[in-house]
Amino acid sequence: MAIDVSPTFKPRLPGYRFNLTGWASLAVVIIWAAVAVLAPYLTPHGVGDIVDLDYFGPMSAEFPLGTDYLGRDMLSRILLGARYTVGISLAATLIACTAGVTLGMAAAVSGGWFDAALSRFLDALNSIPSKLFGLVVVAGVGSSIPVLILTLAIIYTPGSYRFARALAVNVNTMDFVTVARIRGEKLGYLIGSEILPNIIGPVFADVGIRFVFIVLLLSGLSFLGLGVQPPEADWGALVRENIGGLPFGAPAVMAPSFAIASLTIAVNLLIDNLPQKIRDRSA
Repeated sequence: MAIDVSPTFKPRLPGYRFNLTGWASLAVVIIWAAVAVLAPYLTPHGVGDIVDLDYFGPMSAEFPLGTDYLGRDMLSRILLGARYTVGISLAATLIACTAGVTLGMAAAVSGGWFDAALSRFLDALNSIPSKLFGLVVVAGVGSSIPVLILTLAIIYTPGSYRFARALAVNVNTMDFVTVARIRGEKLGYLIGSEILPNIIGPVFADVGIRFVFIVLLLSGLSFLGLGVQPPEADWGALVRENIGGLPFGAPAVMAPSFAIASLTIAVNLLIDNLPQKIRDRSA
């Protein structure tokens, strides 16, 4: 049977292609990431400037998302709020997942008392409701961006640890890891060269899920007044300070809510629609 080797022949790589939903979700995530980086250059008005004498103003050509309870431009405030929501959430996610994955792999490879003690400690920490823990810490220590990042990272480190440890335990029983042990390889080599490359795909998917959880928790804390403090505001704080416009259907309330929804839904859909081989195997 002849094999088509003409220039029009294109080999297929099933499992490595995004579908339409994946591309659309990726576009939304990239847009919000770009907004977070370039926010100071994109805002049409100063975020603290009162530009409209009418509070909870409607959408117009000059104010595409209306104005808030003081007459400030909502588009400008949402664009700059993306910097706090995305920035704080991303920093907390990276800290939580880096610590959780590293400790999870170390516990799986070391075993023994180290694994048992660390697992029990993080299980106890994970049993505390996340919102309650965040409220207690932020109310006791005070709200600042470093405190928020550290608190959110501590809350979600145990979950990342348990996920990474479960993956690493399975890989740790494989023959190539046993061979590396016989060669006398140390803990650092086993973790970095044998375990991590074989769990990196699922770990990346877990990072996206943790990011969504942290965005929602940060927004919840800010809505309760314990998140980002005035004059700065993230999306959760924007919802809280404009909640008085809800009976009027003011865009100042709905716009930051839609911003939170668009980011979290896009990240979730992106994870769900990742090519199967990227989710299940190392890059």
